[in-house]
Amino acid sequence: MSANNPIRLGLVGTGIFARDAYLPALQSLGTTFEITAVYSRHLENAEAITAKLTHAANAYDDLDALLDDDHVEAVALLLPIHVMPDAIEQALAAGKHVISEKPAAPDVATGRKLLDLYHQHHADQVWMVAENWRYDPALSHAVEMVRSQEVGAPLICHWPQYIDVSPDNKYYQTEWRRSGAFPGGFLLDGGVHHVAGLRLILGEIASVSAVTTQMRPDLPPADTLNAALEFDSGLTGTYSVTYAHGAPWPSALYVVCERGALRVQPGEVEITAEDGVCRVERANYVGVERELAAFATAIREGTSHDNTPEAGLQDVAVIEAMLRSAETGQRIAPERFV
Repeated sequence: MSANNPIRLGLVGTGIFARDAYLPALQSLGTTFEITAVYSRHLENAEAITAKLTHAANAYDDLDALLDDDHVEAVALLLPIHVMPDAIEQALAAGKHVISEKPAAPDVATGRKLLDLYHQHHADQVWMVAENWRYDPALSHAVEMVRSQEVGAPLICHWPQYIDVSPDNKYYQTEWRRSGAFPGGFLLDGGVHHVAGLRLILGEIASVSAVTTQMRPDLPPADTLNAALEFDSGLTGTYSVTYAHGAPWPSALYVVCERGALRVQPGEVEITAEDGVCRVERANYVGVERELAAFATAIREGTSHDNTPEAGLQDVAVIEAMLRSAETGQRIAPERFV
């Protein structure tokens, strides 16, 4: 990307992920982007971000005003799940390129409407649903190992997740995540990451059978899920997650293959093969930098990218199928968008 032609970016949202992930990633990308505007419901939060920039940028507490700003050609939407669909629709209608944080919608029905709107009226704009796990280099290495069958075909998988969302967890402090304003609560918010990783490495999920429960009253509507998975390939496995308490064991995806095994998590993959054990490690949040670089290339060069709206909605569809299975006691096939 030319230093004389940076993408003029509006940052919509100034929360944890904006500060901890997006701003460092944008800085690492040098002159690829120039933040020209920042929005927050509280103007002082937007001004706190613009004050740290080395160039002038407008601060807004009115999203419509930011979208009307001619100095903004693309927006990064980092907003709560229950308000994200309206913001995406507004940004597309304003003619902006959009990268929206995951998930783009709290349910399949809302996501399908957004998808239809995009393809019917805004297909000339870039819309990426940000899923940094799809750009994590360690996970990408695991994909290569599975596709090459260097350790043979996968036979079974298991992904236990023990995530302590206690009051001292920074994400606990974002009240919208605990508000019950969208289906699944943390099971959706964090779960789309896990489903993206499963689908990336092992292929599409054909059916699920799940149970959920709420172990803590402050994590509605449910904080614990256990699911049996069947993949298109015939592979079977399990996905277990709780946000009610942590555990001393690593929350990694375990894949047993014909001639070895994989242990995978963002930033790290361990391969056990006939010739020994190999561990590949990468820096945290590097997937955010890589997906933003892909967003920029898609805008300037018209190239494809991995974080299509369809891919993002497929992640939601799998979580929604798990929640429906828990409600009905039936095995559910997720709706298909890819």
